[in-house]
Amino acid sequence: MFITLEGPEGSGKTSHIPPLVAFLREQGRTVFPTREPGGTSIGEQIREVLHNLKNAEMHPRTETLLYQAARAQIVEQVIKPRLAAGEIVLSDRYFDSTIAYQGYGHGQDISQIRQLVHYATGGLLPTLTILLDLDVETGLRRKSKQQEWNRLDAYTVDFHKRVRAGYLELAAQEPQRWQVVDAGQSWEAVQAELRQVLAAGLVKP
Repeated sequence: MFITLEGPEGSGKTSHIPPLVAFLREQGRTVFPTREPGGTSIGEQIREVLHNLKNAEMHPRTETLLYQAARAQIVEQVIKPRLAAGEIVLSDRYFDSTIAYQGYGHGQDISQIRQLVHYATGGLLPTLTILLDLDVETGLRRKSKQQEWNRLDAYTVDFHKRVRAGYLELAAQEPQRWQVVDAGQSWEAVQAELRQVLAAGLVKP
């Protein structure tokens, strides 16, 4: 099973993955956590380029293509082999981030973005995608208190509002794949709800 966590900046995806992995392993599942961009040596190098604040002149098309390069590598090197071995893969972001950020956020053509994403992933879809939804101002305040403030974080508030709206639209378009969790709750309440989503028959042995 392939599970992805998505959400705007500061929604808490990264902090929730380790306890979710522990929870699933307690249920007897074999779980492999990963992240995008990154998750491979090549992907981590691309991540550094994408997130570096010094690269403020990066064009949205360049940004989009770099994300697809990192994604193609992790799909072939990590995700597909793990799924073929019967493992659960739990990823901090996947292609929906590109549609939300580079598509809705930058205002690029969504149909073209989808074509690029399909090429990069070979058509591999998540079984379940969980959106940690949070208002933009709260999320950016949270993120500003963390150590990693990257190039995308520094985009305008309006950009991040378009990203959030894009996520909500994507979730509405595919309700059979998406579950939306209110990330404005306490961390403990969000974690409990995430576990309920996974336990409610969505994760099969």
